[in-house]
Amino acid sequence: MRHFTTIIPVVLLAAGAASAQDTRSFEVSLPLGPESHQAVGVHKFGEELERLSEGRLTIRPQYDNALGAEREVVEGMGLGLIDMGITSTGPMGGFVNDFLLFDLPYIFTSAEAAYGFLDGEHGEALAGKLESEAGVKILGWMENGFRHNTNNVRPLNSPDDLNGIRHRTQESRVQVDTWTALGANASPMAWTEVFTALQQGVMDSQENPIPTIYDVKFYDVQRYLNLTQHVYSPAPLMMGAQLFNSLSEEDQALVLEAAALAVPVQREASQRMEQDLIAELESLGMTVTRPDLAPFRERVQPVIDQWKDTVGAELVEAAQATSS
Repeated sequence: MRHFTTIIPVVLLAAGAASAQDTRSFEVSLPLGPESHQAVGVHKFGEELERLSEGRLTIRPQYDNALGAEREVVEGMGLGLIDMGITSTGPMGGFVNDFLLFDLPYIFTSAEAAYGFLDGEHGEALAGKLESEAGVKILGWMENGFRHNTNNVRPLNSPDDLNGIRHRTQESRVQVDTWTALGANASPMAWTEVFTALQQGVMDSQENPIPTIYDVKFYDVQRYLNLTQHVYSPAPLMMGAQLFNSLSEEDQALVLEAAALAVPVQREASQRMEQDLIAELESLGMTVTRPDLAPFRERVQPVIDQWKDTVGAELVEAAQATSS
Protein backbone atom coordinates (compact mmCIF):
# COMPACT_ATOMS: atom_id res chain seq x y z
CA MET A 1 0.00 0.00 0.00
CA ARG A 2 2.93 2.26 0.55
CA HIS A 3 3.52 2.36 -3.21
CA PHE A 4 -0.05 3.53 -3.87
CA THR A 5 0.20 6.36 -1.37
CA THR A 6 3.21 7.75 -3.22
CA ILE A 7 2.11 7.05 -6.78
CA ILE A 8 -1.49 8.28 -6.67
CA PRO A 9 -0.62 11.95 -5.95
CA VAL A 10 1.94 11.93 -8.77
CA VAL A 11 -0.61 10.53 -11.20
CA LEU A 12 -3.18 13.09 -10.12
CA LEU A 13 -0.67 15.92 -10.56
CA ALA A 14 0.29 14.67 -14.00
CA ALA A 15 -3.34 14.43 -15.02
CA GLY A 16 -3.87 18.03 -13.98
CA ALA A 17 -0.61 19.34 -15.47
CA ALA A 18 -2.40 20.96 -18.41
CA SER A 19 -5.31 22.28 -16.36
CA ALA A 20 -6.34 25.84 -17.13
CA GLN A 21 -6.48 26.43 -13.37
CA ASP A 22 -2.79 25.73 -12.75
CA THR A 23 -0.69 28.43 -11.12
CA ARG A 24 2.69 28.89 -12.81
CA SER A 25 5.60 31.27 -12.54
CA PHE A 26 8.00 31.34 -15.49
CA GLU A 27 11.62 32.45 -15.28
CA VAL A 28 12.51 34.78 -18.17
CA SER A 29 16.14 35.36 -19.14
CA LEU A 30 17.26 38.80 -20.35
CA PRO A 31 20.76 39.78 -21.54
CA LEU A 32 20.26 43.35 -20.25
CA GLY A 33 19.12 45.04 -17.05
CA PRO A 34 15.75 46.05 -15.55
CA GLU A 35 15.79 49.52 -17.15
CA SER A 36 16.54 48.28 -20.67
CA HIS A 37 14.29 48.32 -23.73
CA GLN A 38 14.17 44.53 -23.49
CA ALA A 39 12.88 44.76 -19.93
CA VAL A 40 10.09 47.14 -20.99
CA GLY A 41 8.72 44.39 -23.22
CA VAL A 42 9.20 41.57 -20.75
CA HIS A 43 7.57 43.57 -17.93
CA LYS A 44 4.59 44.40 -20.16
CA PHE A 45 4.28 40.76 -21.12
CA GLY A 46 4.29 39.77 -17.45
CA GLU A 47 1.68 42.38 -16.54
CA GLU A 48 -0.65 41.29 -19.32
CA LEU A 49 -0.15 37.60 -18.61
CA GLU A 50 -0.99 38.09 -14.94
CA ARG A 51 -4.04 40.19 -15.81
CA LEU A 52 -5.37 37.80 -18.46
CA SER A 53 -4.89 34.76 -16.24
CA GLU A 54 -6.34 36.53 -13.18
CA GLY A 55 -3.08 36.07 -11.33
CA ARG A 56 -2.46 32.39 -12.11
CA LEU A 57 0.41 32.93 -14.54
CA THR A 58 3.32 35.19 -13.61
CA ILE A 59 6.94 35.71 -14.60
CA ARG A 60 10.24 36.15 -12.78
CA PRO A 61 12.69 38.18 -14.92
CA GLN A 62 16.35 37.18 -14.62
CA TYR A 63 18.54 40.07 -15.78
CA ASP A 64 22.05 40.50 -17.17
CA ASN A 65 22.60 36.93 -18.42
CA ALA A 66 21.97 35.46 -14.96
CA LEU A 67 20.82 32.20 -16.60
CA GLY A 68 23.65 32.08 -19.15
CA ALA A 69 24.82 33.69 -22.39
CA GLU A 70 22.40 33.99 -25.28
CA ARG A 71 23.30 30.77 -27.07
CA GLU A 72 23.12 28.86 -23.79
CA VAL A 73 19.69 30.34 -23.11
CA VAL A 74 18.35 29.32 -26.53
CA GLU A 75 19.74 25.81 -26.05
CA GLY A 76 18.38 25.72 -22.50
CA MET A 77 14.86 26.54 -23.66
CA GLY A 78 15.05 23.82 -26.27
CA LEU A 79 16.18 21.29 -23.67
CA GLY A 80 13.55 22.34 -21.14
CA LEU A 81 16.13 23.75 -18.71
CA ILE A 82 15.05 27.40 -19.09
CA ASP A 83 11.42 28.51 -19.30
CA MET A 84 11.56 31.66 -21.38
CA GLY A 85 13.98 34.25 -22.69
CA ILE A 86 14.55 37.25 -24.88
CA THR A 87 17.78 37.26 -26.91
CA SER A 88 19.20 38.70 -30.09
CA THR A 89 19.04 36.52 -33.19
CA GLY A 90 22.86 36.36 -33.27
CA PRO A 91 23.16 32.78 -31.97
CA MET A 92 20.19 31.42 -33.95
CA GLY A 93 21.97 31.08 -37.27
CA GLY A 94 23.78 28.18 -35.62
CA PHE A 95 20.45 26.36 -35.36
CA VAL A 96 18.67 27.56 -38.53
CA ASN A 97 20.51 29.07 -41.51
CA ASP A 98 17.56 31.32 -42.32
CA PHE A 99 18.30 33.38 -39.19
CA LEU A 100 21.62 34.44 -40.69
CA LEU A 101 19.44 36.90 -42.60
CA PHE A 102 19.58 39.21 -39.58
CA ASP A 103 23.38 39.19 -39.69
CA LEU A 104 23.51 40.33 -43.33
CA PRO A 105 24.40 44.03 -43.56
CA TYR A 106 22.05 46.72 -44.84
CA ILE A 107 19.12 44.41 -45.64
CA PHE A 108 16.54 46.52 -43.81
CA THR A 109 16.61 50.30 -44.13
CA SER A 110 13.94 51.16 -41.54
CA ALA A 111 12.26 49.67 -38.50
CA GLU A 112 8.91 49.82 -40.31
CA ALA A 113 10.29 47.65 -43.12
CA ALA A 114 11.53 45.10 -40.59
CA TYR A 115 8.16 45.06 -38.79
CA GLY A 116 6.32 44.44 -42.05
CA PHE A 117 8.60 41.50 -42.78
CA LEU A 118 8.52 39.97 -39.30
CA ASP A 119 4.79 40.40 -38.67
CA GLY A 120 3.81 38.58 -41.86
CA GLU A 121 4.33 35.20 -43.45
CA HIS A 122 8.12 35.39 -43.35
CA GLY A 123 8.29 35.95 -39.60
CA GLU A 124 5.83 33.10 -39.11
CA ALA A 125 7.92 30.78 -41.28
CA LEU A 126 11.12 31.67 -39.41
CA ALA A 127 9.41 31.01 -36.08
CA GLY A 128 8.19 27.64 -37.35
CA LYS A 129 11.68 26.58 -38.37
CA LEU A 130 13.19 27.53 -35.02
CA GLU A 131 10.49 25.57 -33.23
CA SER A 132 10.95 22.44 -35.35
CA GLU A 133 14.76 22.49 -35.41
CA ALA A 134 15.63 23.90 -31.96
CA GLY A 135 12.52 23.22 -29.87
CA VAL A 136 12.04 26.94 -29.14
CA LYS A 137 8.80 28.81 -29.76
CA ILE A 138 8.86 32.49 -30.69
CA LEU A 139 5.99 34.25 -28.90
CA GLY A 140 6.60 37.69 -30.41
CA TRP A 141 9.14 39.63 -32.44
CA MET A 142 10.46 42.24 -30.03
CA GLU A 143 13.60 44.12 -31.03
CA ASN A 144 17.06 45.24 -30.13
CA GLY A 145 16.97 47.75 -33.00
CA PHE A 146 19.54 48.93 -35.52
CA ARG A 147 23.12 48.23 -34.55
CA HIS A 148 25.86 50.87 -34.57
CA ASN A 149 29.62 50.74 -34.14
CA THR A 150 31.55 51.99 -31.14
CA ASN A 151 35.31 51.95 -30.84
CA ASN A 152 38.16 53.42 -28.86
CA VAL A 153 40.47 54.24 -31.78
CA ARG A 154 38.92 56.79 -34.17
CA PRO A 155 35.64 58.05 -35.62
CA LEU A 156 34.41 56.20 -38.71
CA ASN A 157 33.86 58.49 -41.67
CA SER A 158 34.51 55.73 -44.22
CA PRO A 159 35.15 51.96 -44.19
CA ASP A 160 38.89 52.68 -44.46
CA ASP A 161 38.79 54.04 -40.90
CA LEU A 162 38.20 50.47 -39.67
CA ASN A 163 41.57 49.26 -40.94
CA GLY A 164 43.50 47.56 -38.17
CA ILE A 165 40.78 47.94 -35.53
CA ARG A 166 40.22 44.81 -33.43
CA HIS A 167 36.46 44.37 -33.63
CA ARG A 168 34.28 42.00 -31.61
CA THR A 169 31.43 40.30 -33.45
CA GLN A 170 28.70 38.02 -32.22
CA GLU A 171 29.34 34.32 -32.74
CA SER A 172 28.29 34.48 -36.38
CA ARG A 173 30.29 33.64 -39.50
CA VAL A 174 28.38 36.28 -41.47
CA GLN A 175 29.31 39.01 -39.03
CA VAL A 176 32.98 38.04 -39.14
CA ASP A 177 32.89 38.23 -42.94
CA THR A 178 31.09 41.60 -42.83
CA TRP A 179 33.58 43.31 -40.56
CA THR A 180 36.53 41.72 -42.33
CA ALA A 181 35.18 43.16 -45.61
CA LEU A 182 35.01 46.56 -43.93
CA GLY A 183 38.69 46.28 -43.02
CA ALA A 184 38.56 45.41 -39.32
CA ASN A 185 40.32 42.53 -37.60
CA ALA A 186 37.11 40.72 -36.68
CA SER A 187 36.85 38.09 -33.95
CA PRO A 188 33.75 36.43 -32.46
CA MET A 189 33.35 36.67 -28.70
CA ALA A 190 30.61 35.71 -26.24
CA TRP A 191 28.55 38.67 -25.06
CA THR A 192 29.42 38.12 -21.40
CA GLU A 193 33.13 38.76 -22.15
CA VAL A 194 32.81 41.91 -24.26
CA PHE A 195 32.90 44.72 -21.70
CA THR A 196 36.00 43.35 -19.98
CA ALA A 197 37.74 42.79 -23.34
CA LEU A 198 37.13 46.43 -24.29
CA GLN A 199 38.13 47.66 -20.85
CA GLN A 200 41.41 45.75 -20.98
CA GLY A 201 42.18 46.68 -24.59
CA VAL A 202 41.92 43.12 -25.89
CA MET A 203 39.29 44.46 -28.30
CA ASP A 204 38.96 47.99 -29.67
CA SER A 205 35.46 47.91 -31.06
CA GLN A 206 31.98 46.42 -30.85
CA GLU A 207 28.52 47.08 -32.30
CA ASN A 208 25.08 47.17 -30.71
CA PRO A 209 21.82 49.13 -30.69
CA ILE A 210 21.86 52.50 -28.92
CA PRO A 211 19.76 51.35 -25.92
CA THR A 212 22.15 48.44 -25.37
CA ILE A 213 25.22 50.67 -25.63
CA TYR A 214 23.70 52.87 -22.93
CA ASP A 215 22.43 50.06 -20.69
CA VAL A 216 25.80 48.27 -20.63
CA LYS A 217 27.66 51.57 -20.08
CA PHE A 218 29.95 51.14 -23.05
CA TYR A 219 30.53 54.88 -22.80
CA ASP A 220 32.89 54.08 -19.93
CA VAL A 221 35.22 52.09 -22.21
CA GLN A 222 34.48 53.42 -25.73
CA ARG A 223 35.15 56.91 -26.99
CA TYR A 224 33.51 56.94 -30.45
CA LEU A 225 29.91 56.20 -31.38
CA ASN A 226 29.46 55.79 -35.14
CA LEU A 227 25.89 55.65 -36.45
CA THR A 228 26.50 52.93 -39.03
CA GLN A 229 23.01 51.38 -38.80
CA HIS A 230 24.42 48.30 -40.53
CA VAL A 231 22.06 45.61 -39.20
CA TYR A 232 18.52 45.49 -37.86
CA SER A 233 18.48 43.16 -34.86
CA PRO A 234 15.26 41.49 -33.65
CA ALA A 235 15.04 40.27 -30.06
CA PRO A 236 12.33 37.61 -30.08
CA LEU A 237 10.56 36.71 -26.88
CA MET A 238 10.70 32.91 -26.71
CA MET A 239 9.54 29.92 -24.71
CA GLY A 240 10.61 26.31 -24.69
CA ALA A 241 8.28 24.55 -27.14
CA GLN A 242 7.92 21.55 -24.85
CA LEU A 243 6.88 23.80 -21.98
CA PHE A 244 4.45 25.75 -24.17
CA ASN A 245 2.85 22.56 -25.44
CA SER A 246 2.45 21.28 -21.88
CA LEU A 247 0.12 24.19 -21.09
CA SER A 248 -3.63 23.94 -21.56
CA GLU A 249 -4.97 25.39 -24.80
CA GLU A 250 -6.50 28.23 -22.80
CA ASP A 251 -3.19 29.11 -21.19
CA GLN A 252 -1.34 28.84 -24.50
CA ALA A 253 -3.77 31.41 -25.89
CA LEU A 254 -3.18 33.70 -22.89
CA VAL A 255 0.61 33.51 -23.34
CA LEU A 256 0.32 34.41 -27.03
CA GLU A 257 -2.15 37.22 -26.35
CA ALA A 258 0.09 38.72 -23.65
CA ALA A 259 3.03 38.62 -26.05
CA ALA A 260 1.01 40.27 -28.83
CA LEU A 261 0.07 43.11 -26.47
CA ALA A 262 3.66 43.55 -25.29
CA VAL A 263 5.42 43.64 -28.68
CA PRO A 264 4.26 47.12 -29.84
CA VAL A 265 4.98 48.57 -26.38
CA GLN A 266 8.52 47.20 -26.46
CA ARG A 267 9.14 48.39 -30.01
CA GLU A 268 7.93 51.88 -29.21
CA ALA A 269 10.22 52.03 -26.17
CA SER A 270 13.14 50.80 -28.25
CA GLN A 271 12.61 53.45 -30.92
CA ARG A 272 12.15 56.20 -28.32
CA MET A 273 15.34 55.21 -26.50
CA GLU A 274 17.23 55.09 -29.82
CA GLN A 275 16.41 58.75 -30.40
CA ASP A 276 16.77 60.03 -26.85
CA LEU A 277 19.94 58.23 -25.83
CA ILE A 278 22.20 59.42 -28.66
CA ALA A 279 22.29 62.87 -27.08
CA GLU A 280 22.71 61.31 -23.65
CA LEU A 281 25.69 59.26 -24.82
CA GLU A 282 27.21 62.41 -26.31
CA SER A 283 26.78 64.21 -22.98
CA LEU A 284 28.56 61.28 -21.31
CA GLY A 285 31.64 61.94 -23.42
CA MET A 286 31.20 59.90 -26.60
CA THR A 287 32.02 61.52 -29.93
CA VAL A 288 29.09 60.85 -32.28
CA THR A 289 29.77 60.42 -36.00
CA ARG A 290 27.12 60.15 -38.75
CA PRO A 291 29.00 58.74 -41.75
CA ASP A 292 27.72 58.51 -45.31
CA LEU A 293 26.49 54.91 -45.43
CA ALA A 294 26.77 54.41 -49.21
CA PRO A 295 30.49 53.39 -49.14
CA PHE A 296 29.76 50.94 -46.30
CA ARG A 297 26.91 49.35 -48.28
CA GLU A 298 29.10 49.06 -51.34
CA ARG A 299 31.98 47.47 -49.40
CA VAL A 300 29.79 44.71 -47.90
CA GLN A 301 27.79 43.79 -51.02
CA PRO A 302 30.12 40.79 -51.70
CA VAL A 303 29.17 39.42 -48.25
CA ILE A 304 25.49 39.47 -49.20
CA ASP A 305 26.31 37.78 -52.52
CA GLN A 306 28.41 35.14 -50.75
CA TRP A 307 25.77 34.21 -48.15
CA LYS A 308 22.59 34.71 -50.12
CA ASP A 309 22.14 31.08 -51.16
CA THR A 310 22.96 29.76 -47.68
CA VAL A 311 20.37 32.01 -46.07
CA GLY A 312 17.89 31.46 -48.89
CA ALA A 313 17.84 33.73 -51.93
CA GLU A 314 14.06 34.17 -51.85
CA LEU A 315 14.14 35.12 -48.17
CA VAL A 316 16.90 37.68 -48.70
CA GLU A 317 15.09 39.19 -51.68
CA ALA A 318 11.81 39.34 -49.77
CA ALA A 319 13.52 41.19 -46.92
CA GLN A 320 15.20 43.63 -49.30
CA ALA A 321 11.90 44.23 -51.07
CA THR A 322 10.35 45.59 -47.88
CA SER A 323 12.83 48.47 -48.03
CA SER A 324 12.49 49.28 -51.74
